[in-house]
This record gives sequence, C-alpha cells and structure tokens, in this order.
Amino acid sequence: MERTGRLGFVPPRYGPGVVGGAETVLARTARGLADRGWSVEILTTCARDHFTWANEFSPGVSHDPPLTIRRFPAVVDTPRVERAALHARILSGDRLTITEQQRWVNDDLRVPELFHYLLDHSDRYRALVFAPYMFWPTFACGQVAPERTILMPCLHDEPEARLPLYAPLFSGARGVWFLSEPEAALARRLQSLSPRTAIIGAGVTVPESYDADGFRERHGVHGRFVLYAGRREGAKGWEGLLSAFATAVVRYGLPFDLVTTGTGTVVAPSVIAHRVVDLGFLPDDELANAFAAADAYVQPSALESFSLTIMEAWLAGTPVIANGAASVVRWHCERSRAGLVYEDGDELGACLDFVAQRPDEARRLAQDGRAYVLAHYHPTDVLDRVEAILRDWTTP
Repeated sequence: MERTGRLGFVPPRYGPGVVGGAETVLARTARGLADRGWSVEILTTCARDHFTWANEFSPGVSHDPPLTIRRFPAVVDTPRVERAALHARILSGDRLTITEQQRWVNDDLRVPELFHYLLDHSDRYRALVFAPYMFWPTFACGQVAPERTILMPCLHDEPEARLPLYAPLFSGARGVWFLSEPEAALARRLQSLSPRTAIIGAGVTVPESYDADGFRERHGVHGRFVLYAGRREGAKGWEGLLSAFATAVVRYGLPFDLVTTGTGTVVAPSVIAHRVVDLGFLPDDELANAFAAADAYVQPSALESFSLTIMEAWLAGTPVIANGAASVVRWHCERSRAGLVYEDGDELGACLDFVAQRPDEARRLAQDGRAYVLAHYHPTDVLDRVEAILRDWTTP
C-alpha cells in the first residue's frame, strides 16, 4: 500500500524504563509502521513514572530512529486531594455530576503544551492514535481533532470506564482499536462507540533465541522460581500475589522462589522475604531470558485488556498461571488451552503445586501457548491489519 501522510502516536509515557502494557503496545506498533516506511511521531510527556508524573526526560524534539519524539512537560500543580475524594466515590458506585467528573480528571496529570500543539498542528497528521483511555492526554487531546483520532482504549472492567465523561471520546473518534474480542464486547456494554471499530490484537516480538542459563548466572538465580513481570502495585494484583504465594509456600512446601522485575515497591511478608528476588527493571532481551528460565509465569492482575506478558511467557515455552477474574486472560487461556487459571489464593496454591510436582506436563501446556501466539499475534500479521485499517479509515 502507499504509505503517505504522517502518523502521531500519543502514549502518556515513552522511553527507557517505562513499564506499561498500553505504552508498550503503542510503541511497538509505531516502530513497526515506521520500519515499513511510514512517517511516525511519538507525542508524549517528559514523565517516566505514572504516580509522580515527574518530568525526567527533556522537552522538545528528539529522535529514536526511525521515530521522531516530541515531548511536552507533564503538569501536576495541585495536591490531588479533591481527585482522591472523588475517586473514592467513583469506586463506591456513587454517581458524580459531569462537573465533578471533569474536576476529577483535571486534578491530576495535564499536558497543556501538547493540547495547544494539537490545536495548532493536528491537521499535519493523517491519524492520531491515543492510548489508554483514562489519562488526561487521551481524554482531552483525543477530542481536539476527533476526525483524525483513533482510540486504543486498553479497557478494563472498572468503574471509571462507565463514566459519562468519556462518552464523547468513545463515540466521537474516527475509530476505535481493540486488542481482543472480550475487550471489544466490554466496550459495547459500557459506552456508545464510533461506527468504526476493529480488533487488531497486539504484535508480540519473537526472540531469535533465549539464554536461560546465562540469565540465572548473571542474576544469581540458581533454584526453581516463578516469575512476575510488570508494575508492582495493587491495581495489578501484586500485594495479593505476595500474600497468596506466602500461604502456598507454607501449605505445599513449594520449591519456588518468586522472582520479579518491573517498577514499584517490593515489600514481601516476612515469612517469604528471603524467597522474593527483586531484579528491578530489565531490558526486553533480558526479560525474555527471565521468562525462559522460570518454571512458570504468574499473572495476578484482574485488569487486563490483552496481557503481553502471558504471550511472552508462552513464546518462551513457560507455563502461565493467571487470575481468572480477568476475562481477557481467561479467554486467552481457554482459547489456547495452554494456561491455568485460578479464582482465589487456594486455587493459585494448587496451580503452583501442579507446576512443582508435574513440570513436564506443565511445559507441554506451554507448547500450545507458543503455537497460539504465533498463529494470532505475530507482529507481521498485526501490522498488516493495522495498515489495512489505516487505508480504510483515513486519507493522506
């Protein structure tokens, strides 16, 4: 196809050390299109951390070939006290007025310079792709030029997704990209959508090789272990995983350590503190080696729109144990017949014991997972779908 016109991808964060599924999917898609000959820019903040939104990168234009990066300062100029109070009401199911919803979304990160840049220059872009839906850059900037906006919401089944505040974003965009069928079905239940929707999936990078033994040697990890990778925070089920793992270790006498990589604080219960190994942030190639070295990968999050990490685990031939409360993850596990799901801490313990006692059978499950990823989410296939959609939905 003819690859003309400039594309803008708008994640709230971009760059080394950034951990987040939406940010990763958007960055990989942007780079893949640029490698195919598209003119692609990343429009983002100067922040690395999504809790503080501190400006750690320099503002202005830089280059991460083949991408051009435009960074704008993140602004958090309130104590966010009102936001916390309003958020508590949202989580409790209280109905906020539209004014209260607007005060909630504005009492946090804002990026005024990005907003003004798009007011002046949105007509330079064939399409502007925003993700995820909840943050101010998507909510506010995604409505500047709705005729050019493609929303990739990365939607979870959460109270915020039901707010009328987001209705113009979902219904007014040029189109909406979803990462999975369950995510699309959830969106149809919660919001009125643009007439144009598509399920694109997410391209999962396939490593040429793995170095599991080298990983163990480099990090001093010599026994059996299960892995968690990502944001160590309550929204991702991290504290619940630590608690359930501690109980399972005592109940089943598990041989595993829990190795973790990503961002966020690691404070383990004292009974397992010596068995929780925090490796901090790992680059993509070393993270792939961590997946290959693990006995199993545990995904405790109930809030997922795709879950790149379970795909990366399956590609490495590693069994997946996932929280069945995440409908998308359960769908992947059932569709592939390759994953174990749990409903509570007792079932998580039983899954870990199964992997401990029957590792060969667990590895055979993971073989089906690798075939599933290659069949549905190879980067070439996903980029083909994205290009077809751009050709159909947009004009140079």
